[in-house]
Amino acid sequence: MTDLLELRNVSVFYGGRPALDSVNLHIPHGAQVAVVGPNGAGKSTLFKAMMGLAPLRTGEILIHGRPPSEYRDPVAYVPQREEVDWRFPVTVFDVVAMGRYGRGRWLKRLSVADRDGIHRSLERLNISDLAQRPIGELSGGQQQRVFLARALAQKPHVLLLDEPFTGVDISTREATLELLSSLKARSVTVLVSTHDLDLASGRFDQVVLLNRCLISAGSPDEVFTEKHLQAAFGGQMVVVNGKAIVVDQCCGAHGPVGGVDGCRCETCNWARGAREDEP
Repeated sequence: MTDLLELRNVSVFYGGRPALDSVNLHIPHGAQVAVVGPNGAGKSTLFKAMMGLAPLRTGEILIHGRPPSEYRDPVAYVPQREEVDWRFPVTVFDVVAMGRYGRGRWLKRLSVADRDGIHRSLERLNISDLAQRPIGELSGGQQQRVFLARALAQKPHVLLLDEPFTGVDISTREATLELLSSLKARSVTVLVSTHDLDLASGRFDQVVLLNRCLISAGSPDEVFTEKHLQAAFGGQMVVVNGKAIVVDQCCGAHGPVGGVDGCRCETCNWARGAREDEP
């Protein structure tokens, strides 16, 4: 598979501090990728940067060799639920319809084809009966399905899902995984951020492991080694393939890996070396 997404030396800063630090990454066309790392590792920032919502301090992001602003095939983004104002007075149908308004179409009326696509997306997520309900009245799982339906209505070439499994019921979780399987058959490139390393290992082709810098990227077996996990999750316990691993070889005094110059614990030394070795 050829590369679809390419990040070259991407850094994003908030308030003078790096949220992403010199990330180099290649995502093949049609891949399904789990983006994992501890809280504050830059997973959400990575997606926002890909959407042009977070300005880059350094580097560039390319989709098939073009900046996101020049790429014309649909890229769909489903943010974390807590980032959405659920009090906004719109119906489920209105939200899903937003997926049919591409660049330059905001003042145009929905066509018959648009309405058919909206209804198919509602049916695909089993929420047709909610079409006229205000979005703010729904449960967390129902709201997640609405945003997935909106993304599906875009007929995306690339789909970015930020923590879609957090705070949802089992049926919504399974519906999401089923949707991802159907998109894989259509060669849609999918990136999903998640805290569930077991899920990342068992259900995704590739894994990207972040802690502001890129720790590792590749197959789950390549990424989920004890050394990589120590670099990303120092001082925490993680579970991969049903096995609990305590990664406690980091001094824990510095916050994110390599965050303070002069820290010489084993994990930070390794992480700094891995970052410096990036092409």
